[in-house]
Amino acid sequence: MSEFDLALVNERITRESAFIDDLMAEIGRVVVGQRYMVERLLIGLLADGHVLLEGVPGLAKTLTVSSLARAIGTRFQRIQFTPDLLPADLLGTLVYNQKEGEFFIKKGPIFANLILADEINRSPAKVQSALLESMQERQVTIGETTFPLEQPFLVLATQNPIEQEGTYPLPEAQVDRFMMKIKVGYPTREEELEIMRRMARTGDKAAIRPVVRPAQILSARRVLNELYIDERVEHYIIDLVMASRDPASYRLATLRPLIEYGASPRASIYLNLAARAHAFLQHRAYVTPEDVRSVAMDVLRHRIAITYEAEAEEVTSEDIVRRILETVEVP
Repeated sequence: MSEFDLALVNERITRESAFIDDLMAEIGRVVVGQRYMVERLLIGLLADGHVLLEGVPGLAKTLTVSSLARAIGTRFQRIQFTPDLLPADLLGTLVYNQKEGEFFIKKGPIFANLILADEINRSPAKVQSALLESMQERQVTIGETTFPLEQPFLVLATQNPIEQEGTYPLPEAQVDRFMMKIKVGYPTREEELEIMRRMARTGDKAAIRPVVRPAQILSARRVLNELYIDERVEHYIIDLVMASRDPASYRLATLRPLIEYGASPRASIYLNLAARAHAFLQHRAYVTPEDVRSVAMDVLRHRIAITYEAEAEEVTSEDIVRRILETVEVP
């Protein structure tokens, strides 16, 4: 890409990404801290990739997602996953109208723009599969009729890392469909104090107003394709993924007994997309290795399966990703 072309793209990125700061500020009026989570949700929204959130209850996951939906003027649905939930409760079903003598379609809560699948691992496999099929195909079939899901469409699923009794863990193949898996942490002492002061009162809370139109999000997605990514950065992405599959070739032979299998090809695709979205959030027209490193943990942590030996040595997939990031040469 010539300097002239890069200047044109840079000008367009600056113009198209101007709404990011307004959006962050509006969400910040209600959500204290959790900037990392908000940025990752925006990366998922911009890169059209679903996000899995893992964190203990009470960390503002639902508040953040609902605030994001209101701030971009889209429809939001929170679906509580329970052991007795059925696919029809999620997708919709055919209902017989006795008066008319015919069936009509009653659409389920999946027909929204931002879906919060709360505690996704509390429902059995058939419900999880119904949701994940909608995520993959961006459409829902009820009876003989197929309905495309309105864009933007983003699934944000949560799971509780503490309680495992009565849960149905997501199979690796299904977890792989999520672009990122985010670990949501506790707020700092100062943030906790601010949360208490804001929330420990009765009456009306601050309301979010729409500051972005859905059309702007869809336009920003198209602009992501124009971001410049150097061939060396592309090779760096491939090296990170290949190091998880063949660690010995990257001076990481000690990891071989710890990895059951490495990251799938989705990892390289999502690393590229997420790095582009990360650069867009910084109002930049080009992708740097630091953009890749910033999103690598979230994209890779759920795509590397560890062996029993790793579990015995208390080595996690995150430890493996850190070793890979420390060892693979940065361009």
